[in-house]
Amino acid sequence: MTAQQKADALRARKGGRPISALTAYDYPMARLLDEAGVDVLLVGDSLGMVVLGFPDTTHVTLSHMLHHVAAVARANPAALIIGDLPIHTYDTPGQALETARKLVAAGAEAVKLEGGIRQAEKVRAITSAGIPVIGHLGMLPQRVLEEGGYRKKGKTPEQAEAIREGAEALIGAGVSAIVFESVIPATAAQLTRELAVPIIGIGCGDGTCDGEIAVITDLLGSFPWFVPPFARPEADVAAATRTAVERYVARVCGR
Repeated sequence: MTAQQKADALRARKGGRPISALTAYDYPMARLLDEAGVDVLLVGDSLGMVVLGFPDTTHVTLSHMLHHVAAVARANPAALIIGDLPIHTYDTPGQALETARKLVAAGAEAVKLEGGIRQAEKVRAITSAGIPVIGHLGMLPQRVLEEGGYRKKGKTPEQAEAIREGAEALIGAGVSAIVFESVIPATAAQLTRELAVPIIGIGCGDGTCDGEIAVITDLLGSFPWFVPPFARPEADVAAATRTAVERYVARVCGR
């Protein structure tokens, strides 16, 4: 399938079979996740924290993103590859399109950006060039410094309406789907029912959206130094890694 066909198929999942999405940052993980049947691989700027060791995503550059998108793309997955536009690489519609084109050249099949109404013209510039776009509303990690931390969104009618207005603007500009992050379950469920494109939730509660996305290190338990309160690990890779390395050290040093 072409990138546009994959994006169209994702959009057609609205109200149907739930969408499974995970972050991937390198070739082996992309292969494993694709073999397991994941629908979407997001090369997220979360890599700044869980791969590169930065305190938040605001330190991620386009060079970082291009490096990791290319690694994931070499796995040639059936899943849709989405690349995040890092902070300050989409400040204008022209810059947004230029950044999107660079990510596509590296192997992304769609791009994702944060924000609502103010981003509509940037989304339109990208989609008009034939590049699929995914929106991102609710808690926006790239604004963590100006907001002073990570907070739940959609808790008041005014917040819920702001998310709705942002979503409608993004939909009008041609997004294929929207990620909701840390939106309270009641608001996420209501807006998911009412909006025309698939809503993929993270930290929005179980079964509230058209699908879910998780950070792969949260799912595998491989980054124990920071675990979001909404994470649901399915393994403890950190403990298994320590045990394996301790056994290796004992074997080598105990000769």
